[in-house]
Formats: sequence, C-alpha cells, structure tokens
Amino acid sequence: MQADGAPAPFPTSRLDALPLDTAHAEEMAAVLRDPALHTFTGGAPEDAGALRARYERQSAGSPDPAELWWNWVLRVRDGGALAGYVQATVRGSRAEVAWVIGTPWQGRGYAKEAAAGLVRFLVGQGSARTVVAHIHPEHTASAAVAAAAGLLPTGEWEDGEVRWLLDAPRDAAPGRPVGPGRP
Repeated sequence: MQADGAPAPFPTSRLDALPLDTAHAEEMAAVLRDPALHTFTGGAPEDAGALRARYERQSAGSPDPAELWWNWVLRVRDGGALAGYVQATVRGSRAEVAWVIGTPWQGRGYAKEAAAGLVRFLVGQGSARTVVAHIHPEHTASAAVAAAAGLLPTGEWEDGEVRWLLDAPRDAAPGRPVGPGRP
C-alpha cells in the first residue's frame, strides 16, 4: 500500500495493474461500453463523465476508516491499452474482490491472469488472508476465473450469487503463490 492509502501497482506476466485514477475514465468508458458486460451484474455502460465521477468517489476511499477500497485498471503491456479492472474491498484480513475485462480483450486469459495476480498480491503482501468473490451461478466464465485464482465455491448464496472463497494458510509467506491459481 502507498502512503496515501491507494494500493500499490502490481504486475502479472502480461498486464500492469495500475491504481485507479480519474485520468483513466475516458479510455475505460470505451473499454466498458458493451452492455453485455452488465448481463450478470446489472446496470449499464457509463460515459466518461459518469465514470470520472465514480472514480473520484472510489479514489477518495471508503468513509469507514476500517475499510479500504482498492481499485486498479489493467494495462496490457504489449500495446499499452487498458483492458479492464480489478478491485478489492479490504476489511481486516478479508478482501472481497471483483474483475471485469472489456469484450475486445476477452478470451485471451487476461481475467484469469489478473484475478490470480490480485489474489497473490493481496495475500502475498499480507493485506488479506481470506479472499471472497460473489459470482452469478450462470456466469461460467467468471466461475472459471475464480477457480483459476484459487477460490472455491462455498455453496453459500448472497443476493442471488454464489460465494467463492480462498482461505490462505496462516503461514503463507509473503510473495509465495497461493492456491491452484499459481503461475
């Protein structure tokens, strides 16, 4: 974590996860413009102005000092385009995570790579021991991403979504890969 409360950047083999900034809004509006991205989560694509306002709120952080809102955009190293985002809400030793990859970049393994990288980052730096994701039961692609990141379905439901979970061993060493999502 950086001194200002923003998350540190982290790399994966093909992506750079960069802390969210309002300057990303214009490019991310194009990345996220496909209405199909909202099939399982609801909502609709936002224009650059709406995204900028949301990014300002997210970058300001949670009003609860016990909770961290960490958001990263994903830059594809080969070509430099933004392709999506990952995010984590960290409270104590628990992180709730999510990911979105823009339609033009899907099918290349970026979501699995980014989610696995996020879990390694959170657990490896000691920010989280428990990682949770909530996935619509019909969203098989997102379930595959969660599995690749080392999370397992719990059979528990919340708001119509299945809760997926990774509990890192208490002795997980910083920087050590965790779960089946190992590189």
